[in-house]
Amino acid sequence: MAALLKQFLLLTVLALALALGGCASTTNLQTGSDTRFSAVDSSPSSETAERLWRVFERYEGAPYEYGGTSAQGFDCSGFIMTAYREGLGKQLPRTTSQMLKDGRAIPPASVEPGDLVFFRIQDKEQHAGIYMGDDRFIHASSSVGVTLSELNGYYWRDRLTEARRFE
Repeated sequence: MAALLKQFLLLTVLALALALGGCASTTNLQTGSDTRFSAVDSSPSSETAERLWRVFERYEGAPYEYGGTSAQGFDCSGFIMTAYREGLGKQLPRTTSQMLKDGRAIPPASVEPGDLVFFRIQDKEQHAGIYMGDDRFIHASSSVGVTLSELNGYYWRDRLTEARRFE
């Protein structure tokens, strides 16, 4: 019995890790059509992207911690706030809901490196990351910590809801 419970828990953890760490493509939110996510500037060589990549490299693999804002643990908005402060010298609001109220909304098809992308999970926008170009974004995942994901995989595809630019 204990062996079955252990096997069930292991399979559950693996399924959650795959679901939360997965990648996805996105539906065009303006037209509702199922098209590939496209970006105006997908070059990760922009100065903004280079600065954010350096921050990402410093914290990659840092664990997820709800409310966390340091290398000991980040939540998604804590990582974004830290990356913007350290990489770009900009102060952003602390929470995802505050970030959704600030910045300038932009069409997801016009996203550029450094823009924030927001995802609807369990019927509310509760996850965000920083778009880095080439269909990739950096974020603090609850399953793997600070990581790089793609918008063109199965998990994120149908969850992207909004993009915002903080200038």
